[in-house]
Amino acid sequence: MADTVHLSQAAFDRLKEEHDDLVTRGRLEIARKIETARELGDLSENGDYHAAKEEQGKMEGRIIHLAKLIENAEIVQTGALETVRTGVIVGLRYEGDDDVERYLLGSIEERVEGLDVMSPGSPLGIALIDHRVGDVVSYATPSGAELSVEIEEILSVDEYHREQS
Repeated sequence: MADTVHLSQAAFDRLKEEHDDLVTRGRLEIARKIETARELGDLSENGDYHAAKEEQGKMEGRIIHLAKLIENAEIVQTGALETVRTGVIVGLRYEGDDDVERYLLGSIEERVEGLDVMSPGSPLGIALIDHRVGDVVSYATPSGAELSVEIEEILSVDEYHREQS
């Protein structure tokens, strides 16, 4: 059974649009490049042909990846942000540190410029789920060290974008 991927509606729509573009326009464009390169002659020493075939392989890999994400996507609703959940931006203050670090908790496909993405399946991601602003959360790092963070803020992606404008 495939793992569910939690995505915001905006990320889902963006990925679906990219998938649809690649299977239509993208495939036609790469087919044209391959055909043009074939017309140049001997394929064994044809750099344009090999480059186009490599590009085609990468594109087909991306199409398969996107199709799986779309198929296994669960759309998360942000609504009122009282607790940490997938698809939100969380501001954390590490124990002994004065700075607040912000992370997007979600899939790498949710990426937001200027923020690192934290997987909800990571030790810290798991520990943060369902906690509120002001909560201090402890978690074990992969090396076994115990760390604590205080949740300073919880923002939706829309709130973050408005704040950055």
